[in-house]
Amino acid sequence: METLQYTNGWLNLNEERINEINHFCEDYKHFLNKGKTERQCVALCVKQAEEKGFRPISEFKQLNPGDKVYFVNRKKNVALVVVGKQPISDGIRYVVSHIDSPRLDLKPNPVYEKSELALMRTHYYGGIKKYQWASRPLALHGIVATKSGRNVDIVIGEDPQDPVFTIPDLLPHLDKKVQRERTAAEVLKGEELQIIVGSIPMEVNDDKIKDKVKHHILTKLFEKYEISEPDFISAELMLVPAGEARDVGIDGGLLGAYGQDDRICAFTSLEAIFDIAMPEQTAVCFLVDKEEIGSSGSTGLESRYLEYFTGELLIRQLGNQYNDQMMRRCLWQSYALSSDVNAGLNPLFESVHDVQNASKMGYGLVLTKYTGHGGKAGSNDADAEYVAALRRMFDDKEIKWQSGLLGKVDEGGGGTVAKYLAHYGINTIDAGAALLSMHSPFELASKFDIHELYKAYKVFFIDAL
Repeated sequence: METLQYTNGWLNLNEERINEINHFCEDYKHFLNKGKTERQCVALCVKQAEEKGFRPISEFKQLNPGDKVYFVNRKKNVALVVVGKQPISDGIRYVVSHIDSPRLDLKPNPVYEKSELALMRTHYYGGIKKYQWASRPLALHGIVATKSGRNVDIVIGEDPQDPVFTIPDLLPHLDKKVQRERTAAEVLKGEELQIIVGSIPMEVNDDKIKDKVKHHILTKLFEKYEISEPDFISAELMLVPAGEARDVGIDGGLLGAYGQDDRICAFTSLEAIFDIAMPEQTAVCFLVDKEEIGSSGSTGLESRYLEYFTGELLIRQLGNQYNDQMMRRCLWQSYALSSDVNAGLNPLFESVHDVQNASKMGYGLVLTKYTGHGGKAGSNDADAEYVAALRRMFDDKEIKWQSGLLGKVDEGGGGTVAKYLAHYGINTIDAGAALLSMHSPFELASKFDIHELYKAYKVFFIDAL
């Protein structure tokens, strides 16, 4: 009789396999370092995809098995497609990851001066512990769209020669009344997440200009980028942790970085689809935006872009025979992995986990049958038959996997994009990696799990269910 027994994936690995994992993770570090925003991530993906033979959908009038195409939605979504042997209308294999991460966004009118320091006001994006973002080096990334039609790319704080930005925390000598008695959620309040951007006043011969440090900062921005204060209104600028991904631990088995939720799944699913030639069913790697704030907007999965590009695929294969019912049938017959992360068992706070149902670092892909909160609210709950088919598939290919839940029933909860995929009738389950310090500026993942994700997604794209 078979018993349930998960084991650590590092055990009994030979040197060749360990070297393969480390080499793969070096490529992943590059991806994390160069793709800290959605726009950067999409641009990087498109560049790599074109090097692998993918072409924009606009170049195809007719799709044939083996064709490699891509779609880009407003520079924040990308869908990579390898057309399969079977008709697209018979169903698709989707692996869907999100490429947005918690961060601090600049407000539309951010710059001001106080106590002879220039500062910028921010608004946090996604679920963060606000105190984690103070007294640490931050980098500014994004674009400024000017009235003249220019898009100005800005990255300040990543090059070792760049200045960085920071939120000044209160020293422990003076925090007793102002800060120490606050709850953890209010150690720093939202309106206190303000970054220092300058300290040197500028000599001016205009009595109307009172804020000389602010004026100095705006002058330097104009000199370097030809942007002025009103241009912040039409900008997408965000603060992220400065610095690169690093190995963690004396043995180097963990990788620490900002944004691994969920770029760990984005990178591994990209690498998986790059490595397939002609699958049985059409394979789609879809990278989406806005998951951290509810998948809203025209670039989140709550939009209908999945319908848009799936319809384009069908039209280019079926031509005049296409009708809307074919797309609905195609989606209903499709399978998806909502490739998102789970909460790894934290040795310092085991009490919030149901240890028997918690995912562990180094144990491979995590299948999460349901997420949600307070009675599975807001969850996709994967069908038992689909879970069984995936168990069989991964076991047959010797893919390390484990089941996992986010935590104890009444401790909290969370959600993913799974429910938006299931809305179309797509068989869907969450499948990703276990992380420690999720949603922090420095998240931790097991290198073994990173490579095992890639193997699992590749098997999902090409093997029969």
